[in-house]
Amino acid sequence: MPKVLVLGGVGFIGRNFVAHLVQNNLADHIRVADKVLPATAYLSDAHKKVFADPRVEFKQANLVNAAAAEKVFTRDDGTQFDYVFNLAAETKYGQAEEVYDEKVFQLSLTVAKEAAKRGVQVFVEVSTAQVYDAGKKPSAEDGKLKPWTLIAKAKLKAEEEIKKLPGLNLIIVRPAIVYGPSDILGITPRLIMGAVYRHLKEEMTLLWTKDLRLNTVHVRDVARALWHVAATKAENGGRMGPVVAGTVYNLVDKNDTDQGAVNKHIETIFGITTGFQGTMISQFAKLNLDSVTEDVNDKHLQPWSELCKSGGVANTPLTPYLDKELLKDNSMSIDATKIEKELGFAYSHPEMTEALLREVIDGFVAQGIWPQGTTK
Repeated sequence: MPKVLVLGGVGFIGRNFVAHLVQNNLADHIRVADKVLPATAYLSDAHKKVFADPRVEFKQANLVNAAAAEKVFTRDDGTQFDYVFNLAAETKYGQAEEVYDEKVFQLSLTVAKEAAKRGVQVFVEVSTAQVYDAGKKPSAEDGKLKPWTLIAKAKLKAEEEIKKLPGLNLIIVRPAIVYGPSDILGITPRLIMGAVYRHLKEEMTLLWTKDLRLNTVHVRDVARALWHVAATKAENGGRMGPVVAGTVYNLVDKNDTDQGAVNKHIETIFGITTGFQGTMISQFAKLNLDSVTEDVNDKHLQPWSELCKSGGVANTPLTPYLDKELLKDNSMSIDATKIEKELGFAYSHPEMTEALLREVIDGFVAQGIWPQGTTK
């Protein structure tokens, strides 16, 4: 079985990917490298068990540093890792462009250079579908590139640079909005807003319309797809297989998720009503987005804090805060048929369901980082 290196493996997608490897017995050695210690990362009991597995080895490292990256890639027995997955990147919105240049672009370039130097069989770079033009038409892998967040700009810059590295057996994966157990920044802020409006006994009214696309993909399908592209490339002779070095694959479920679909689930889960401001009011808000963002977050943060306090939640990484980059009318509309047609990949969670969203909330409640009694 292959030896696997997971960079950024303590993060949301990373921990679920490591769980997939362990639970399906896909690797005999899994090294996880991350700047964050598992003990401080709000791991669920299931994920703590995964990280305690004897096949899993953790190394703390700042992967922006070339010397640290070299140590992470070096095995004691002198052999190389077969597959390397780069999930390490700054994921928090609203930071300075310099932060993303260092912690997204420079980091990816550093670890990709190390992978190329060592000739690993497959290097999978996890990017984002935010690199596409945010129009209504679904973007396939050859679609117009127009990144609409600073994270996406840094990711695209990294993609373009690491494609130039000789000897790098590169595969790029661009997921839509990822949700599922341990999701903090994807759909979860909207779920928290649902709890807030249940507490306030008010209608939850969002900017824009119900048709604004928020295409999604479940984290377990992302984990399965990452392994699928790597294993398919390796099993078919590396460069000569059906997965050509530098190939890009989008990941998105069959739900064609939009704001309306998400809100329907929120209405059912929290027993509230929801609505939308419509285009005219939203366009006015867009002209005053800094002020609107501040007002929106002020509306949600205090009630959430009160809910947590009354529910005995002392510390939580969860917040309803939405950065202004995410409040714009940018459509996440993605076409991901390529990975299905070329590689035969099939989604295990083709549609977002109430049960899958409740699983997210229930998991947080079990961890003691979401107050009990907020759902219907």
